[in-house]
Amino acid sequence: MPADRFSTATRLKALGEQAAARVYRAKRRPRRNRLTGRAALLALVMCSLVVALAYPIRQYISQRSDISDQRRKAQDAAAALDRLRDEKARWQDPAYVRQQARRHLHYVMPGETGYIVQDGSGVRAAPKAAKAAQFPWYDKLWGSVDAADAAGTVDAAGTAAAVKR
Repeated sequence: MPADRFSTATRLKALGEQAAARVYRAKRRPRRNRLTGRAALLALVMCSLVVALAYPIRQYISQRSDISDQRRKAQDAAAALDRLRDEKARWQDPAYVRQQARRHLHYVMPGETGYIVQDGSGVRAAPKAAKAAQFPWYDKLWGSVDAADAAGTVDAAGTAAAVKR
């Protein structure tokens, strides 16, 4: 029977018995779910923690940003205050006040002669549009109103009627 041992029928029979044994063992032992009750509870707790802490963490980060902005503004205000204190101290000095009056208001001391130099060359340029500066704007406006009035009048019906002179 050694020749029978390696025959195809014998091999198929052995394979069938092995497969049947595997199926039997698989049915006997209960298959475990990958997601156990503990894992589901842990996942639920983690999700609820993430949801519960998301808003407070976002608020914390935005408040930290606001705090840094306020600190920067306080530093800017302190620097501006220092500049203003320095300027106030300068204005307390009579020599500085005299200097600013001379520079901005063109004041001169008694006995001095004041000069204003426009461009530093000493040559005065002629105005470019001498005709435009002859009449003020309101005279030009009133002249155009008079010209429109002289052209015609409007009767009660709203139609223009020519005025004959």
